[in-house]
Amino acid sequence: MPFEPVALNHTFTAPIGVEVKGETWSCVEMPGSADFFGTGRSVRVDLTVDDVEMSNVGLMVTGTGGHMVSLNAGVRRKLGKDIGDTVTVRLTRRLR
Repeated sequence: MPFEPVALNHTFTAPIGVEVKGETWSCVEMPGSADFFGTGRSVRVDLTVDDVEMSNVGLMVTGTGGHMVSLNAGVRRKLGKDIGDTVTVRLTRRLR
C-alpha cells in the first residue's frame, strides 16, 4: 500500500553534530522523532533548515531510536554554519 504524503508543521532547534560510532557527523538530530513519526525506520520529508529549503530528504535512524538529517558541506555553506552551531528545522511534509 503506497504512502500518501502528509502535511507537517513541526519545528525544532538543535545543534549541528551527532555522535555516531565515536565520530561527530554533520547532522541534526530530531528530538522525540520515533514517537512523532511512529517508527524507528528512516522516513522521507520536505523541510527547511533556517532559510534553506530541502526536498525529499531522508531522515536517517541514529541507532539510538531517533532520526537525524545530514547537512552536507554545500548546505552548511549556504547556512553559514558548521558543527556546533544551532539551526532551526521545520518539517513541512512527510513523503514516506
